[in-house]
This record gives sequence, C-alpha cells and structure tokens, in this order.
Amino acid sequence: MTAAAYENFRSEGYALAGQAHDLQRRVRLYQRVYRDSGKRLTFALIAAHGTLWASGYFKLGTLGARIASLPWLCIPGMRAQKLAAFTGFLDQFRSINRQVCAESYAIFYYTRQHGGSAFIRSVIGDRFTDLMVECHASCEAGTEYPRHKREALFHALIDWEQEHIVVPGVEKAFAGFDWPLIAWVARRPVIRFAYFGKHDRLRFNDFARKDERLAAGMHACRLAEDLGLQAVEDALGRPDAGANADVRDREERSMVPNARAGSCAMVSE
Repeated sequence: MTAAAYENFRSEGYALAGQAHDLQRRVRLYQRVYRDSGKRLTFALIAAHGTLWASGYFKLGTLGARIASLPWLCIPGMRAQKLAAFTGFLDQFRSINRQVCAESYAIFYYTRQHGGSAFIRSVIGDRFTDLMVECHASCEAGTEYPRHKREALFHALIDWEQEHIVVPGVEKAFAGFDWPLIAWVARRPVIRFAYFGKHDRLRFNDFARKDERLAAGMHACRLAEDLGLQAVEDALGRPDAGANADVRDREERSMVPNARAGSCAMVSE
C-alpha cells in the first residue's frame, strides 16, 4: 500500500496505453478496464468512445489544416512551419489522452488491489477513493451497483482527471499555438460518439473551459445510461480487429498478471 505499488501500476498503465498516436490501443485498454470493473466503471466505457471519436477527429483536423494552409504555399517554408505547429498542437492532445488512460488505469487497479489506503487518499481524495472502494466491493460481492452510483463515480473520476491532467494540458496546448483560425475551430468541436442518437451532439463554445468539458462528459454519461450500457458497449465494436490485434491483446495481458487477478460479477442495468 505504498507509493512504490502505485508507481508500478502507473508504469503498467503508460506501457499499455502505448505512445501518443496509439489511440486504438487505448480504446481496447479502456474496454478491458470496463470489463474488469464488472461493467460498473462507466468512465472507461465512455472514455473508449471518446478516444475512438478523437482518432477520426484528429485525421479530419489534419486534412482541414492542410487545406487552411494552402494560402502559404507561395511563401517559402511558411506552410511547412504552420503544419508542423499544428502537428505539435495535436500531439499535445494525444498526450493528454494517453495520460488520462494510464492514470485512470493506475487508480482503478491500485484501489482494486490495495483498497482505500492513506496513500491513495492523498492522491485522489477521500470521496473519490471511497467511491472506487465501493465499486470494487460491489464487483467482488456481485451486488447491485445502480445508476446513481455509477454516475457519482463517473463524475468523481472525470473531475479528478480534468483538474490534474486535462486543464493544465489544454491550457498549455492553446497557449503555445499561434494559428488563430485553427485555434478558433479547435475550441468549438461538435462531438458525436458512436452510441449517440440521430440528433445528439456535444457542442462547445470554448473547449478550453473545464466547466464545459465536465458538463459535456456528464451529458455523455447520461445519454449512455438512458440508452443502456450494453448498447453503448456494442456500439464500440472491436476497434482494430483482426489477428494482429488479438496478438497484441495477449501480449498486453501478459504484462499485467497482478492487475487482472480474480474475477468480478457483471452488473445488471
């Protein structure tokens, strides 16, 4: 129940989360964490959808930046400079995505193995710790874990990762990016996860604002609960499916024997 044990889980999390560009790998890792929670940790399920959406959005954004940079074709080196700056900007968001995945992995498996130790309380706070411990206890006992508890845990986790990872990361990304047109567009994404209904969207006046991101996250959580978590899970499909993905899955499982020890009863909706 020491800092060393927590650092071990963090190291595992970052190794399994891959490099910044390995978004599909993180989708699979989130799916695994969700299953290991007995389908109680809805943050992992919705974060998998967020990561899947981001994978496509980053590709679309790159295409948009290439088009927007065309006016600089006549200025030697300027277009390449603009595109390099945009690539660096995107890489910071990919890095944020990787950090959130790895740190949430560490918190989940540390509390699963060591419970609500004084150390983890010093890292994530008492309320978040108590909610995680209750989730694991329900998982182990196979007891009901109703919607209001899932939503409370979702809020605690998203609030923690926003405050400790996303807020400083997003502020740094926008502060260092000098392309006003693309920055304006980046602040106003329109997000549609795979499980959203025909008219469901997450819209932002300013993506850089923590309160807007939190509100959007909670809305995505409520939409998932309203639809039904099995349908939300089904909407993910199997990202990067195929023989190579299966091999990678086996390799990743072999890296975390302690984290995945034991079984957990699945929650009923």
